[in-house]
Amino acid sequence: MNAGGLSRRGLFRKASIVAAGTLAASATPRTGDAETKRSVKKGRINQSASRWCYRKLTLDQLCTAGAKIGLKGIDLLSPRDFPTLKKHGLICTMTSGSGNLIDKKKHKEAVARIRRSIEANAECGFPNVIALAGYGKGMPADVGLANTVEALKAVASLAEKKKVTVCIEYLNSKVDHKGYMFDNMAWGVEVCKRVDSPNVKILYDIYHAQIMEGDIIRTIKDYAKFIGHYHTGGNPGRNEIDETQELYYPAVMRAIADSGFTGYVAHEFVPKRDPRESLAQAFKICDV
Repeated sequence: MNAGGLSRRGLFRKASIVAAGTLAASATPRTGDAETKRSVKKGRINQSASRWCYRKLTLDQLCTAGAKIGLKGIDLLSPRDFPTLKKHGLICTMTSGSGNLIDKKKHKEAVARIRRSIEANAECGFPNVIALAGYGKGMPADVGLANTVEALKAVASLAEKKKVTVCIEYLNSKVDHKGYMFDNMAWGVEVCKRVDSPNVKILYDIYHAQIMEGDIIRTIKDYAKFIGHYHTGGNPGRNEIDETQELYYPAVMRAIADSGFTGYVAHEFVPKRDPRESLAQAFKICDV
């Protein structure tokens, strides 16, 4: 349908660009040397950032910028990084754990690593530890699922005792992680149901889920009780979460907030611009 010669798609794109441009203009800094302003207005989403995406900054620089913007913490760090976080009044919103849960031969090592991370988190009062399913290489999905359940049951009681949540991450097997087993929400939900622990949940990576299944907002609404953590990322390309990609993050964030989620949403996109500028923009977009 046309409206004055302009399609609905064109109208939407124009409006999106204007809105995103306004956000970008208000997000400081424009250069890496400029002051990053704290930009929390609504605060319904507890935001953090994944360390690996911001390698142009030292961890100390990332913490300095993140604290000024209003981030609550940094994702995907190990216990050796905890002192730096504490110096800036931040937390580790997702601590490194282990993968290969579908491979029973690697369970001993994986379980031991997850347990160590749970203990380290508990000492600091940090909330989450990541777990990864692993790569199937022809393994049937039901076998991998049963093996994953076995490994997670081995850490669930400790996680409950220490008040730490173990989150198994959904990744795409189409573009970035060929052969990764947990590449659809039904598989992860079934794992959580079988483990049957309030401290074993899903890390729902919106970028990966968009590639594999889409239908992001409906999935959040339907499976909110199984989700313990979120990652953002623009698709295609895993870059900024603005008008350059296909996901409209303000609506996604409203769905997360409306679901009653009180955990953390970590920005896991690789900036094309100055990382502090992009992170400040993303924070504003997600402060719904």
